[in-house]
Amino acid sequence: MSDENDARARDSATRDEKVDEEVVDAEVVDDPRAPASEETDGNDAADQVERDLDELAETKRERDEYLELAQRTRADFDNYRKRVARETSEALARGKAELARELLPVIDNLERALNVGEDASAHEALARGVAMVHDELRGRLENAGVEAFDPIGERFDPQLHEALSTRPEEGTEPGMVVETLEKGYRLNGQVLRPARVVVSK
Repeated sequence: MSDENDARARDSATRDEKVDEEVVDAEVVDDPRAPASEETDGNDAADQVERDLDELAETKRERDEYLELAQRTRADFDNYRKRVARETSEALARGKAELARELLPVIDNLERALNVGEDASAHEALARGVAMVHDELRGRLENAGVEAFDPIGERFDPQLHEALSTRPEEGTEPGMVVETLEKGYRLNGQVLRPARVVVSK
């Protein structure tokens, strides 16, 4: 009976040792798998960071393109605004010049009438009326920037004067303006009409 119990105890101990060996083997087999999983997680994280960096670079590139487009558009608009302002100013100046040219003959005729009125005392009232119109018209032209110039006594300048005739003038060197037949007019320094003059020879 004792021998049977001993045999059972040995069989049981042998079985326990086998079970322990299997458990140890199982644990040994499971351990190598854990580092492989951690390595895979690390690769996924690196790939995600790389993708994020690529997206960020693409976003910055798009931002730079939009910024450049906005700057170009703003520069184009500024140039357009300046061009329109310049063209408007030039058109206004052209309009004033055209108006002044149309009015200059009126001034000439009024001045002729005034010269006649000075010699005829019977026409004093007419002369005063013409003088008032003449002064008002000249005032309006001056307000628009138009100025008259009388070059008598100056050297003839074809840019400013138009010689209608020449005559000898004692005590005057040739090429001098000796008489102004019609005054010249300027608008902001630009000659609207040259003075019509007689030049010494």
